[in-house]
Amino acid sequence: MTGVPSSGIDDIDCEILAELQDNARIAFAELGRRVGLSTPAVIERVRRLEEKQVIVGYRTLVDPSKVGLPVRAFVKVTVAGDKLAKFSALVRKLPEVLQCHRVTGAESFMVQIAVRDMTHMEEAIDSMMPYVATNTSMILASPVPWNSILPAARYGRKPRPDKAGNT
Repeated sequence: MTGVPSSGIDDIDCEILAELQDNARIAFAELGRRVGLSTPAVIERVRRLEEKQVIVGYRTLVDPSKVGLPVRAFVKVTVAGDKLAKFSALVRKLPEVLQCHRVTGAESFMVQIAVRDMTHMEEAIDSMMPYVATNTSMILASPVPWNSILPAARYGRKPRPDKAGNT
């Protein structure tokens, strides 16, 4: 395998992961057909990937705009060293927060939020303010909203075509 040999996953595991990232609700029988394994064999491999915590969960991705949260932004947050833990605990509780990452550089965190409108954005940012200085960038579009963690090029294979047949 040309990927990361120390990870203990092989090419078939990579194919399983790629398929599950594309559709986590795929039936095991169909998954087995796509990767060339029997249903029991694919079930065992998925179970092993879960046990090794290569697969850490399954989620439904929801379009925020379809549930009344059409405005998204990245809030770059600068936090003093003694406030890092307090800020981390705070953002876990804020319903507007989609993602929060501790980062290097001038800021301490990158927080993605989804809100109804500018007033709601102001409220969300203000709720972070006791601990931080912020700089906000509005998200205009997301050409790659989420991508597979196992890019085909990393494993020496051709890119997988999208639903329209484009590679």
